[in-house]
Amino acid sequence: MANKTAICVLGSTGSIGTNTLDVVTRHPERFVVHSLTASTQIDLMARQCLEFRPRFAVMGSAEAARSLRERIRGDLPSTEVLHGPQALCDVAAAPEVDAVMAAIVGAAGLPPALAAAKAGKRLLLANKEALVVGAEHFMQAVRDGGGPLLPIDSEHSAVFQSLPEDPLTWSSRVEKIILTASGGPFRTRDPATLADVTPEQACAHPNWVMGRKISVDSATMMNKALEVIEARYLFGLAPDRIEVVIHPQSVVHSMVQYLDGSVVAQLGTPDMRVPIAYGLSWPERIASGATSLDFRTLGQLSFELPDPLRFPGLRLAWDALNGPDGSTAVLNAANEEAVAAFLKGRLRFDRIHAVNHATLASLVPSKPGSIDDLMALDAEARSVAREHVLRMG
Repeated sequence: MANKTAICVLGSTGSIGTNTLDVVTRHPERFVVHSLTASTQIDLMARQCLEFRPRFAVMGSAEAARSLRERIRGDLPSTEVLHGPQALCDVAAAPEVDAVMAAIVGAAGLPPALAAAKAGKRLLLANKEALVVGAEHFMQAVRDGGGPLLPIDSEHSAVFQSLPEDPLTWSSRVEKIILTASGGPFRTRDPATLADVTPEQACAHPNWVMGRKISVDSATMMNKALEVIEARYLFGLAPDRIEVVIHPQSVVHSMVQYLDGSVVAQLGTPDMRVPIAYGLSWPERIASGATSLDFRTLGQLSFELPDPLRFPGLRLAWDALNGPDGSTAVLNAANEEAVAAFLKGRLRFDRIHAVNHATLASLVPSKPGSIDDLMALDAEARSVAREHVLRMG
């Protein structure tokens, strides 16, 4: 274990977590799994524990932990099963851990990602909310901890790979960042029909296999709004130097335009194992298991501007970034509540944006002075958003 990278996977049963473990299995000489965490998926977590034999497994609740403990006790007496938010932070910051994959969806992923950052771990950030909610507080923790921060979102990984090696030169050499978006399942759908969208339709992404929440975000393009916010803090460029274009083929994952007019892009098949493998091995590169591009059969690569009538939520990224400190946390909380209500059949698809806009407009945050302040703001924004859901649903 001393010669291998010990990994903690926060959110191991989600799509990013399972893809991370797939990459890990391809390189047993390089990686060992120290800890796995999940919320409620006991069956899959039990299978993962049996395969990877982690030192710790963390579940969301005491009940889920008891069930998992009963499932694996006879086969894995050395795996300690824990539960709850503090246990997530403890395994993320454990001295034996070298790298942390932060793949817990939503604001719940912020505290353990923050713990990993403060502990100086190699932090593979797939939880965009850590930056959307945590903002400069989170980035300061990364600087204080001194460990590398590697973005795992395909777009931000692409930008990272396309930027100069020295971050101190980014602002002076780069004109703008161009994030690409697939456009999701409703890129060509008549906006007047979006009121009839079902959760199943919204989750049927044409290019990527993702969880339900992020699939809905892709359908509304709120995922891209959150990625604009994430890019602003990851790369330190002003909001007006970040653009979004729709690229339906999902081959060009994002681009960096330099002051001399040249554009550097990262291309690849739409497979999350590519940015995961890059994050795990940086600055080296290892096999990811993804299929390579075949330029002989690639066909057309097209780009278009996002339709503001079909994707009105995209503009909220710049509104929040230009608003009072804490506005991005408000937007994220509102969106999580609105998407949850839509998935439960309590809110129409076309009213997700209305809830987000109304919450952002009606809650003017005081400047958060700490992460505790941000989490309190998150709770307040959720309460306001739920009120708007009740009125609009």
